[in-house]
This record gives sequence, C-alpha cells and structure tokens, in this order.
Amino acid sequence: MAVVAPEDDGRAPVAVREFDAHSERDRAAVERLERACEVGPSGGKLCLFTDLLGDPLCRVRHSPAYLMLVAEAAGGPLGGAEVVGVVRGCIKTVACGRGSNLFSKVAYLLGLRVSPGHRRRGIGRSLVERMEEWFRQMGAEYAYVATDRDNEPSVRLFTARCGYAKFRTPSVLVHPVFRHDLAPSRSRRIAVVELAPRDAERLYRERLGDVEFFPRDIDAVLSNALSLGTFLAVPDAAARQWRGVDAFLAAPPESWAVASVWNCKDAFRLEVRGAPRLWRAAAHATRAADRALSPWLRVPSVPNLFEPFGMHFLYGLGGAGPAAPRMARALCRHAHNLARAAGACVVATEVGACDPLRAGVPHWPKLGAEDLWCIKRLADGYGDGALGDWTKAPPGASIFVDPREF
Repeated sequence: MAVVAPEDDGRAPVAVREFDAHSERDRAAVERLERACEVGPSGGKLCLFTDLLGDPLCRVRHSPAYLMLVAEAAGGPLGGAEVVGVVRGCIKTVACGRGSNLFSKVAYLLGLRVSPGHRRRGIGRSLVERMEEWFRQMGAEYAYVATDRDNEPSVRLFTARCGYAKFRTPSVLVHPVFRHDLAPSRSRRIAVVELAPRDAERLYRERLGDVEFFPRDIDAVLSNALSLGTFLAVPDAAARQWRGVDAFLAAPPESWAVASVWNCKDAFRLEVRGAPRLWRAAAHATRAADRALSPWLRVPSVPNLFEPFGMHFLYGLGGAGPAAPRMARALCRHAHNLARAAGACVVATEVGACDPLRAGVPHWPKLGAEDLWCIKRLADGYGDGALGDWTKAPPGASIFVDPREF
C-alpha cells in the first residue's frame, strides 16, 4: 500500500489501494465520487456527467489486463475512511504506426478523479505513480492518457508533474440521432455491406494493421458482445457483384471505407449539465418541430441530452481512394440508423488530426471535443531497435481508437 504524505496543514495521510470489485462499500463510494466530479470544461461551462450503470470497471474490464485503484482519506462518514480518488488502467499490445509487425506493449490510464474537497494535495499524482508501478510490473513499455485539450489542470498534472509528453491531438466528433433514418448515400451510388467478424478481422489486419494504436487482439474486440458489427462502404456496382472479402482484398475498388459500431449504451450513460436555459429551449423546439413535421420534412433535431442518454461509438474507421470521405459519410449515416433503432441518442467517433476521412464524418461541433493524448516511456531500454523512442515519432495520418477504452 502506497501512502501520500500529509500536508503541512495537518490533514491526515491518504492511502492508495486496489479497488475491491466485490465490496458494496467500494462500489458505492466510487459512485459517490464519480457523481461529485464533473467531467468536462470548468468555469461554469458545459460538463459531461458519466453514469457507469453500477459497474465501476466497465470502461476497462474488456481489456486483456486491467486494474483500478482508489485513494482513501481518514475522517470519512462515521469516522471511517473516505474514498477521495480513483484511477483505472489497462494494458494491451498495439501497432506503433511505423510499418508492419512493429508492436509495443502499451498501458492506458483513464478515469482519474479526485474529490473536489481533496484536490491540490498530490492525490492524483500518487494514484498515477502507483498505477505506473503496476504497468512496469506487467511489462508495459509506454503509458498514455487522453484528456481534454482545454483541461489545463489535467494537462499540467501529466506533462509538468508526471513526465508525460504531448503526443497526439485527435478530435471526438459527435452527431445527434434524429427521429428519422438517413439515406446512406443521397446519390444511391454507394452501398453498405456488413462483414462477418472473421472477415472484418482479416480486412482490418491487412489494410489497417499498421495504423498507430491498432490492437493486436482486434479479434477480441470484434467478437465482443458490445461490438454491433463491421460495415464496408463500396460503390454500388461493387456491392452488386460482391464475392466476399477475399475477392475484395485481391482487387478492391478505387475507393472504399470500413468502420465498426460499439454499443456504449449498455456500458455507461452520459448527461450534459450546465447548459443555459436558452439552449435547452432551442433543443426542445427542434424535437417538437421534428415530431410535428416528420416524416415529410425530417427536421434535424437535438435529442434530449440533458437527461441520461446512451451512445454508439464508431471505431476502426479507415479506407482508401479519392472518394473515401464520401464512403465514410455513408458509414456514419448507416451507424446513425442503427443507433436510432437501438434507442441511442448520439453517434460518436474519434479521428486523428490529419485523417483524410475526417472530412466525411458528419458532426455537430458543439457536441464534440478536442482531445490531447500524452505519452510516457516507462523504462530505459524499452522500445529500442526498429521502433526507437515512440514518444518522439511524428504522427501518421490515422489513429485507431480502441472502443474498450473510450
């Protein structure tokens, strides 16, 4: 057990220990902590609250190896210890984006929370350092973390105090789900084909296997119960002559795109808080107009995001050819229809800053976010050879965002 030294003001020390998934006390304490911590921009702006549906481990339990730590301070309710901090971590093997067969064992740190009344005491740093000890024990070569680019306290913690370097700047793109379906292609020249998990795995490994952060266990991702399917957008003529993934890989059309859909709705719920009354009224008005005028006019409406809502995540977005962005748009519209049928309120994806398919992803800027991924080399001697020091590698065009960690 690691202990945080007491502050000069005489407050009690804080102990860091492993979260007990079988303890109702731990589960309830973490839930209270999560509810007390607003996730999102500070300063009275919009914030995003995440409800983990009673499973504090839901965002990491699908990874090959994971751990959750809590920090406890004395003086809690009834004189006992109070959970004042939490962090989660998981480990996987991913492609480094520097060519085929270059993989690295990488740790991902997420869900760092510290109670508002216990901040600025070094608790967050102690949780990170204790988690990094476990990462090293498990043989991880690098650790990385994603945070909001505008979250200055979080960026400062990782870059100035914990030794992380700014690494990648992907964007979270979010689109609301309307009351009506969207046509995948207005010109009807693009068709969407669903792939079986084994066919999807082969396509991903052959076409996207060298994309940065591509998971070596992509088969486990695609076969997970939360993965709702993989879809390939191709010209309509190619779809009519579809002869399977082998024929596609042997002679792909000039342009194509692929993506998979992950069901976050059954893992956690989200809620937008802090929106002005005017925004709420405007969103309500769009829904009212949609109900009154659909299906004739199909008004773009804002779903009720001010109460708990579910989300679908589009992952593994990739493709090739001059029309690939239009193919990606068709996949996003198809994912919208899947989400509408399932009762999800938004579809989100995350793309690299230079990804050419980004231009084809429909989204509402006010619903999205600009991320910052920070990375740290955990031990000297790791990652040498053909890879070199990954923390100093220039970004590629694309990035693979693992849905298990979104």
